[in-house]
Order: sequence, then C-alpha cells, then structure tokens
Amino acid sequence: MKLIEDTRQKAEKHENKHEYFREHGHEVIRSKLAFGDYSLTPSVAIDTKQDIQEIAANMCGSMREKSRFREECKLAQEADSKLIILIEDERYHSIDDLYEKTIRLRSGWTIKGDQLAKAMAVMHERYGVDFMFCDPADSGRII
Repeated sequence: MKLIEDTRQKAEKHENKHEYFREHGHEVIRSKLAFGDYSLTPSVAIDTKQDIQEIAANMCGSMREKSRFREECKLAQEADSKLIILIEDERYHSIDDLYEKTIRLRSGWTIKGDQLAKAMAVMHERYGVDFMFCDPADSGRII
C-alpha cells in the first residue's frame, strides 16, 4: 500500500509509525496535503494528534486554532474526502471516555471533557469527521 504523508508532518517525531509501515511493506510518499497528516487515497485522510491536549486545543482553544481546524474539516468535506482524526493517547479509547474529565492544555487552560466531546459530535454532524483513539504504539497499524 502507498501512503501519502504531509510534508509538514515531522518525520523524525513519528518513527514508530514509519517503522510499522516499513515492516509491513507500505511505501510512504511525502507530499503537501491540503488536510490531514496521511492520505490513503483521495477519498480518505487521517490527521494524527499526539494526545488529547492537542485536539482539545484545536477544537476548544483560541479562535485562531478553532478556525484553522474547522477550515481543514471543511476542505476535506468539499473534496469529498473522509477525514479521520486519530488521537494517540492511551488514556482514552472513545469519545465517551471524555465525559466527567478535565483536560489541562499546555497553555495552562482547562477544558471540560464533555465540552470537547460535544464539539467532536458537532464536527462529525457538520463535516463527517470521525474521531478515533489509540495507543501511540498502535498508530502505524491503525493508519
């Protein structure tokens, strides 16, 4: 299988994925993508998030972050591409795990997990974005 990896994705920070891809005979081609970090075909794109703090900042942080994330989701929808957000955080397995949690962002702000879960539901309804969770060691296999 051939995967396209966005050139803005820092390859050296994702060696576990690259190792998995090599071991399983998947070729990685680096190219600029309009949305997502990885693309399997023009109809599927996967955007990886290093942990729950990153997706929380994207969706519930500054207006600039929220706008940028929403635009990426719109672009995927307009391109008729399925966008999957893969959150690499072993503490969470589904959106349901967010409820009754408080998420501390790197900026020091905190966000209620139910607020993030609701934002994810809205993005799914409006733009068809799916959210998946995994242990970072499994991300290569899942992609």
